[in-house]
Amino acid sequence: MSSSARIPGQDAPRTRRELFQAAAVATAAGALIGNVPAAAAAKGKAGSGRLKQSVCRWCYGKVSLEDLCSAGKSMGLVGIDLLGPSDFEAIKKHGLICTMVNSHPLSDGLCDPKFRDSALKAMNAAIEATSREGWRNVICFSGNARGIDRKTGMDNCVAALKEIVPVAEKANVILNMELLNSKVDHHDYMCDNSTWGVELVKRVGSDHFKLLYDIYHMQIMEGDVIRTIERDHAAFGHYHTGGNPGRHEIDESQELNYKAIARAIADVKFDGFFAHEFLPVRQPLASLGEAVELCTV
Repeated sequence: MSSSARIPGQDAPRTRRELFQAAAVATAAGALIGNVPAAAAAKGKAGSGRLKQSVCRWCYGKVSLEDLCSAGKSMGLVGIDLLGPSDFEAIKKHGLICTMVNSHPLSDGLCDPKFRDSALKAMNAAIEATSREGWRNVICFSGNARGIDRKTGMDNCVAALKEIVPVAEKANVILNMELLNSKVDHHDYMCDNSTWGVELVKRVGSDHFKLLYDIYHMQIMEGDVIRTIERDHAAFGHYHTGGNPGRHEIDESQELNYKAIARAIADVKFDGFFAHEFLPVRQPLASLGEAVELCTV
């Protein structure tokens, strides 16, 4: 999810708000802003592939939601990631869904008792909003450790999740805790590796709690992306893309082989959503179309 946009000559920002601002700067400095014809944006039709692709709204600060929906629909995307209820009607007009609904702040999460009640309240509201639409996913976070050790943090997360997961089960909604890197972008974030996250999934023991496997973040923390997906795919309910280093386009400018990764995810019969979450430094919708084509397998 949120991560660092690296712009030449600047330090990497740490928060989604900073990233949103950085995306606007990068786009204004190095890309053509504005609408592009559907034919130019939609290089590939995601609907012809085995993955249900979507895109994260926050990465496209210079593109209106209306234009993002129009372009995404023409590319065969099924929805838009990381929205709240105020944007639901706008995307539904285009026949799209919200593939991941926002809830509480990522730094103030379930591992710290100080934030437990506020996080659960936000998750409850998000579950209700998602269920009303008949949609699937709500995001959640471990939050920052703030001196809490890993075992205690795990215990705290399990206790909080066992309180909220029955609500999700009744609503037929899946809670997805995001795996984020603590090395570059989210220092002190607790759920920063797949081993810890998969153990949490096992301890909660419900099909309505899974992990959001962010490929960019886990490349930074541990690498071995395809082997991890093949081994632990049952614990992963959602995927995010992003080129490393920098979280920009997922093309040959970065180190990950997204064609092979997309194929590996499709090969394990993944039936959730595969959302693009990179910060474009070129023409935004053209870059999105290229990513959709690349990951149509």
